[in-house]
Amino acid sequence: MYNIAILIPVFNKLEYTKRCIAQLSEFRIDPELQHSCLSIVLIDDGSSDGTSEWVRKQHPEVHLLEGDGTLWWSGGINMGAKYAIETLKADFLLLWNNDIQVAADYFKKLDLLLPDLAKDTVVGSKVYEAIGSDIIWAFGGYFNAKTGTNYMIGTRQKDGEAYMSAREVDWIPGMGTMFPVAVVQKIGFWNDEDFPQYYGDSDYTLRAKKAGYHNIVYPQLRIWNDNSSTGLTHQGSFRGLCRTLTDMKSSSKLSTNIRFYRLHATSPLAYQRLIAHYFKMIGGFFKWKILAMFGMKKKR
Repeated sequence: MYNIAILIPVFNKLEYTKRCIAQLSEFRIDPELQHSCLSIVLIDDGSSDGTSEWVRKQHPEVHLLEGDGTLWWSGGINMGAKYAIETLKADFLLLWNNDIQVAADYFKKLDLLLPDLAKDTVVGSKVYEAIGSDIIWAFGGYFNAKTGTNYMIGTRQKDGEAYMSAREVDWIPGMGTMFPVAVVQKIGFWNDEDFPQYYGDSDYTLRAKKAGYHNIVYPQLRIWNDNSSTGLTHQGSFRGLCRTLTDMKSSSKLSTNIRFYRLHATSPLAYQRLIAHYFKMIGGFFKWKILAMFGMKKKR
């Protein structure tokens, strides 16, 4: 039997956590799992909505770890990973979010992969957009270190033949991604200094790839991502734009993106992509502000 520790970093949003734990608790005791034993490790980073109290009272089988509000995503994963490796003696670490739902056969499909899974494989899932949708959110990620091209594969595409076969990719988002513990032993933990929130997942899987591991997305592992609860956008205000460029909760935080390219780009040309991204983002903001003066509004 392989011990799989499911790591779930949370901050508030107790209703999501209740649904998530209820779903995982059913899978954990599924008698059809022949090759895996599941443990749930929830890392509560200082929630103020009673998350820890609820978990302790309602789900004593969950391994509860508590932070002080400064862990963010990568720090939470690190705390959970250390506990899973040292205390639970886990063989695999499965990264999870409390706002995702999975197909009913997810863990059965994962269980079937284990006997023949190569030791140098990082397992990724096919992630869809809204619950019940067949529109893909991510089928892994692509990154070209020379040109700087960086994107999630399959985004906003309808699921189909192109996404029905296992595919090796450059990086994988941090939900439904499973690492052999040997990866951590070889490359270390997640970079919670440079990437405390966003890019922690892509940075880590790129590091794993550089160390000789293969990031492979398996289409039979299906997840639905509630991205309505994710990230920070400017919402059309100048103050919001400034926050988008500087806030930890934003994937467009300028300093974070610069650090990512500094660590993973291999050519000065790669920075052209980064410059183009911010030119489009900031230029587009002011373009629509000006057009709005003449009664023209951006279609949503």
